[in-house]
Amino acid sequence: MSSDDGYAVNYTALEPGTPVYSSEGEEVGRVHEVWDNAREHIFDGLVIEGADGKRRFVDAPEVARTAERAVRLNITAAGVQQLGPPEGSGGPSKATGGRSKPFRRRP
Repeated sequence: MSSDDGYAVNYTALEPGTPVYSSEGEEVGRVHEVWDNAREHIFDGLVIEGADGKRRFVDAPEVARTAERAVRLNITAAGVQQLGPPEGSGGPSKATGGRSKPFRRRP
C-alpha cells in the first residue's frame, strides 16, 4: 500500500473522482458512487468509471482499502475489466444479492 494514499477513511468519506487502483497498483478508474445498505449501514461496494467511460460495480469484498486519496482493490486490472455494470441506480443488485443504493451525504 502506498503512503501517498493518505489515512484510511470510512467508505462514507470517499469522494467522487477518487482514483481506484488494482492489486498491481494500476489505476483502473475513479469512484463514481459509493453504495451501501442504508438500513444496516453496511458498505455494499463502489461504482467506478474507467478511462474507457464504462461504469463497473466493485463488490465490497473486492475493496482492500479506502483512503483519503485512493481506493485499493484486491483484484487485478484484468479482473476489474471482467466486472459488470451496476444493476440500475439503487435498485436490487445481482452483484450483492440484495438491495443497495448509492450513499448520499446529508448536509
